[in-house]
Amino acid sequence: MNEQDFSTISYESAAGIARITMRRPSVANALNSRMIDELDAGLSMAETDPDVRVVVLFGEGKHFCSGHDLKELFKGEEYWAAKRVSTEGKWEHETEMYLNRSLRWRNSPLITIAAVQGTCSAAGLMLACMCDMIVASEDAEFSNPVLRMSGAGVELLVEPWEMGARRAKEFLFCARKLSAAEAESAGLVNRVVAQDELNETAMEMAGAAALVPPITAKAVKESINHTLDLQGQAQSWQHHFALHQLVSATDAATSAMKQRTEGGMSAVKDERSGTKT
Repeated sequence: MNEQDFSTISYESAAGIARITMRRPSVANALNSRMIDELDAGLSMAETDPDVRVVVLFGEGKHFCSGHDLKELFKGEEYWAAKRVSTEGKWEHETEMYLNRSLRWRNSPLITIAAVQGTCSAAGLMLACMCDMIVASEDAEFSNPVLRMSGAGVELLVEPWEMGARRAKEFLFCARKLSAAEAESAGLVNRVVAQDELNETAMEMAGAAALVPPITAKAVKESINHTLDLQGQAQSWQHHFALHQLVSATDAATSAMKQRTEGGMSAVKDERSGTKT
């Protein structure tokens, strides 16, 4: 896949910085399979460009990312059932699309920055947290209401690592929405800026990070990530992914997903700050 093939993202690079922008603003940049593929391809383009040192991830429009495209997810469940795809086959597919593709952002040798405005929810929050740094505009709102919808949340349980276990439990069980200021206080984001300063601030941060030699950036990222893995981060995510697969396969989860996608979209609209998918 090359830059001309992109339909859900845009890619541009200059001065050692690659800008990747999610471009499904009509559905608050909800992640469908096409966008996940293109985000992965965009990251690969940045990693293979010897001039790029930093990647900045943006969301076009009012919102950063509202999560996975629920209509596509439910159609996917119907597809697996109709094709009688084995549990193992579904597991392998979701491991690649939702687990490995996410971890690529966390483990990239490049420095990654998420510039977040508006809604940053569920899989959108997971994606942002895979980046090394997060800068948020004052209107940003962080949430993960998926426990009320289906499964055991999204594929990577990032919250305990970002805000501590006790805050994470309230955030998840009570479907809390954190303002940008609350997210900064909880340690979820690095910096909060005025809405009209988000783009400039993210690029200034990227410019500063781009001054670090690539070999140094790669080594320091590996060292910090290794420290987190020694504390159990990678293993905890693998464990949660397995639980997520188990719970998502239950009748209760399937029913909840169906209610949200067939006649129950008003609930999703409320939970995703006015966004329908």
